[in-house]
Amino acid sequence: MLPNKLRLTRELVNRLPKRTDERGPISVLDPSDDYYTKTATDIMGQLDLSGKVWIFAAGSLIWNPRMDVAERRVANVEGWRRAFCLADRRFRGSPSRPGLMMALDRGERCQGVAMRMNGGSDISKHLIDLLKKEPPIPPELVMAQTDKGSVQALVFAAKPDFPFYQSEPPLEDLADILATSVGYIGTMAEYLFNTSVELQRARVHDAHLWQLQDLVAKRLECI
Repeated sequence: MLPNKLRLTRELVNRLPKRTDERGPISVLDPSDDYYTKTATDIMGQLDLSGKVWIFAAGSLIWNPRMDVAERRVANVEGWRRAFCLADRRFRGSPSRPGLMMALDRGERCQGVAMRMNGGSDISKHLIDLLKKEPPIPPELVMAQTDKGSVQALVFAAKPDFPFYQSEPPLEDLADILATSVGYIGTMAEYLFNTSVELQRARVHDAHLWQLQDLVAKRLECI
């Protein structure tokens, strides 16, 4: 059974400043075009004979896929979990209001949405375009279980050696961060709200995320 109603609402999210002009430094430079070409070539070489490119979305890719989507399926992947584990002082956080972005981290199991990229004969080009919109960490290839069978899917996962990586803090501390962080593209409260809404729409329940939205809502109600 899915819980009935989110406590976190758009009205509460809008109590925060929508964005700030304050931006932290760029600590990781964009790789060369060769990196993206090689990464895409390596991925295409590992795919099964169908040649279809599936992306497993756990967070913002669900509501902002940054690619043309041909098909969506609710899916499970083993060995990964949602985690707010990428320090953010630029996009949805800033030096004075730092945030933590969500990524997939090593864990037990995650339910999300598998999306098949619509690219036709230009699928490699579309894959390169998507890679350029994600952190420069080569994605992992996993098996995602759907109600129509398993598919090979890419996951954009965090890695401990990535400069922005940090372990997710305790729940109450994390809620404090997500309820206050503001960056030049928006807030982490908005990110959490959008993700929670889309997961609920897909009939996916993440108990950890549900607790977080409740705690963040309580903090925003005090503003």
